[in-house]
Amino acid sequence: MEVMKKKIQNRSGFAAVIGAPNAGKSTLTNALVGEKVSIVTHKVQTTRFQIRGIAMLTGSDGSQAQIVLVDTPGIFSHKESDRLSKSMVHAAWTGVNDSEVILHVVDAPAYHRCLMNDGTSQDRLSVDDTIRVSNGLKRIQNKKIFLILNKIDELAHDLTLSLIEKFRLLNIYNEIFIVSALNMDGIKKLSEYVADLMPISPFLYPVDQAADIPSRLMAAEITREKIFLRLHDELPYASTVETESWKNQKNGDIRIDQVIYVRRDSQKPIVLGKGGQTIKSIGASARNDMQDWLGKKVHLFLFVKVRDNWQNDKSHYLQTGLEYDA
Repeated sequence: MEVMKKKIQNRSGFAAVIGAPNAGKSTLTNALVGEKVSIVTHKVQTTRFQIRGIAMLTGSDGSQAQIVLVDTPGIFSHKESDRLSKSMVHAAWTGVNDSEVILHVVDAPAYHRCLMNDGTSQDRLSVDDTIRVSNGLKRIQNKKIFLILNKIDELAHDLTLSLIEKFRLLNIYNEIFIVSALNMDGIKKLSEYVADLMPISPFLYPVDQAADIPSRLMAAEITREKIFLRLHDELPYASTVETESWKNQKNGDIRIDQVIYVRRDSQKPIVLGKGGQTIKSIGASARNDMQDWLGKKVHLFLFVKVRDNWQNDKSHYLQTGLEYDA
């Protein structure tokens, strides 16, 4: 007697990636998607708005699941902080409310160092913000919440186990995963769990689309990443990038004009560098990434302008989907 095979149905849904600044949320998003869709630097608060990475994952039963990973800004204390910071935290919690699954990413080594009273000031801030996120998650109902202990390649196995037990006692998390998003350790197991929890549904995006972000905004993010990486502490949060024009040329090349906005006249020479060498280096690195992303030759032109109040410019919030009055 021939046994009818059960038809495997596709799944799709949303998963919010949240956590303290610099926990590795964007690195995890990129790892699950399989390519770079969110910029990554060593600086906290690199992500300023929701970026939706689209991951095609396989469930434990072999079904295909399209997971829209909502990479959110880091959640931190914004008491008495500026408009941009408040909007970023608001964007993070909005991503939680709109998702079926929540992935709370924690910098495991930083947390352990603080438990041993050996953490840096940045580690202590990270732990305070992690506790703030955990407390916020206690109010979330009817959603699966996973704890992702990240960067475990930097922590001994027995120390990881003690961290797992500490978080398990909070009675918040349905599952706890240990991963190194940078090295892809533990990513396959996590991806199967997330895929299995997605509702049966047609795919929401074409299967070859890796991100839901306007091209002009993605190009600006690429350049902003290069500024962060190139200038380190010289210009940590005083700059933003806007794509002013995008022209598809007849020969198939793309011309992109961007403006780097800084807040003070004294910051403009920092971006330009001696003889324009710094901005040339930033431009060359950004152009290479854009060409890899677009698969076309890119002609990138960068300009530096001073706009002291760009953080209070409503148009900037509209472009990135942030709430102006969060």
